[in-house]
Parts: sequence; C-alpha cells; structure tokens
Amino acid sequence: MNPHAPQFVTIFGGSGFVGRHIVRALAKTGVRIRVAVRRPNEALFLKTAGRAGQIEIVQANIRDQKSCKAAIQGADVVINAVGILFESGSQGFMSLQAEGAGRLAKLANKLKVSKFIHLSAIGADKDSASIYAQSKAHGERLVQKAFKSAVILRPSIVVGPEDDFFNRFASLAGLAPALPLIGGGVAKFQPITVYDVAACVVEATMHEPAAGVYELGGPTIYSFKELMELLLKEIDRSRLLVPLPFWAARVIASVAQFAPKPLITPDQLILLRSNNVVTSDNTIASFSIVPGPIEGVLPAYLDRYKSNQSRAAI
Repeated sequence: MNPHAPQFVTIFGGSGFVGRHIVRALAKTGVRIRVAVRRPNEALFLKTAGRAGQIEIVQANIRDQKSCKAAIQGADVVINAVGILFESGSQGFMSLQAEGAGRLAKLANKLKVSKFIHLSAIGADKDSASIYAQSKAHGERLVQKAFKSAVILRPSIVVGPEDDFFNRFASLAGLAPALPLIGGGVAKFQPITVYDVAACVVEATMHEPAAGVYELGGPTIYSFKELMELLLKEIDRSRLLVPLPFWAARVIASVAQFAPKPLITPDQLILLRSNNVVTSDNTIASFSIVPGPIEGVLPAYLDRYKSNQSRAAI
C-alpha cells in the first residue's frame, strides 16, 4: 500500500462522459470523493458508485472562484475533467478549458493541495487555427504555471458507452444511406477506451508519477475511414462511405454548428486536418497500463444501433 495515497479527492466535471468513469474507478480505491458539478441533481447517480457516504456531490462552476474554492477546500488531490466539444452560450472553449483550468490550478496551489491532475487532449496547440486546440494548450500552460507538479493527460479519441464519436456516427448510420468521409477520411486517430483513461487517472492519483504531459493512445492507429468501416461492421449495417471535400464539409458545418448538439462544427473540421496520434515519449506506458483494443468495448453499447433484423438474427 502506498503510504502517501490520498484520502480525499475533488473532481471537477465528474458527471461527464470521462469524469463519471474516473469517479467509478476511484471509488474502488476507497478514497473519499467530492464531485463538483454545475447541476448536482443531474449527478446524483454517481453516489451508487461507492459505499454509503463515500461520494459527495456539490455545486460548483469552473468559471466561479467562490464555488471552486469551496469544492477544493480540504482535498488532497484535485482532478479537472471539464471539457467541451463545441461552444454553447457562456460555455466557451477559453472560459472553460483555459481560464477555468488555470483558476482551479491556482486555487489548488493556494489551498495546499498535494496533487493536481488535468485532462487535456492530443492536438493541444497554441498555434492551431482551432479555438478548441488553442484553449487546450492555453489551459495546459496556465495549469503548469500555477501548479508546477501538475500531471497533464492528453488522450486521443476516448471510446466508451457515452462517447460522442461512435454514438454520433452510429445514429447517423441509422438515418442516412451514407456516411461522410471528411477530407477523404485519411486523418489518423489512436482511440483509447474510457476505462484505460480512468485507470491512468487513478494511477496518477494514488501514486507519484513525474510532473509533466502524457499522451494517451490505444494499441492501434486507424484512419477516419477505417473507424467508419469498423463502426458499420459492429452495427451490421451497409452504408456508402462518401468522400466529402473540406470545402463541402465547411458549408455543412456552417449550418450544423447552430444545432443544439451539432454533428460537426467549423472548428472541428480544422482538427480533422491533422492526425490525432501519440507522438510523445511520455505515454500510457508510464503508468504501467497496457491499453486494451477498442473492439473489446464497442459491442456493449453499439448493439442498440443494429437493425431489428440484425438483432433478431443473433
């Protein structure tokens, strides 16, 4: 047993896709967990992840100094899992993923928290034309400036039951006769399961990894086209895969961005022009974790997208 293991952890964004899996994995270690979210009533389901009284749900807004301070008070470790894929109202890339991250790191340092763990993303780049990528890079810089020993995790596409990638395109495959291969579908990705990301966070929480940035990817690199082919095979549907030039995708995205949950935005198109794979020497191997193949988790949540005929044949 690690004599320096924390007793009390605060996680921001714990009700989100990645955050909820981190909470569940952390609960198994026995630590007390405070989940700081904007809408506590929507996170009450997390209480069942641990024993009675182990998990506390509190209201906090990453843009609000006072509520963040109250949520961090008394914690040994702070985890920031707040992130968005598109902007909506006051929920902007810079306000959440840059300024908000810096705010939490400053408070954690001021309140003498022993460890700060920040979830960023592969592709974080201050010089990118993507505001998302810029905000991720800016957030990393603010975190490192405020909390020198911070551990920053940069996953590639995260795959799991509530993911925004396979679920999104599986839904589209159920409605449309074709799926778009944006930019020809040649961009490369190194998807990792949400369970492996959560395991890395637990390892960073319970042990003492060196401060710095770690890139997290799964065991296999796929092109966007290969991921669409994998999806269609998994949901047992035959759909055309149609190359969509970036200029045409921009026209679609310029309209789609105004939907409550857009299929694609102009900012996301910029990200699809670059590969999203591990290039650093600091990887998941630093956590003694062997990532599993995404094919092992897809059936558990994509089965519902199969046609009634396909399900009946099983």
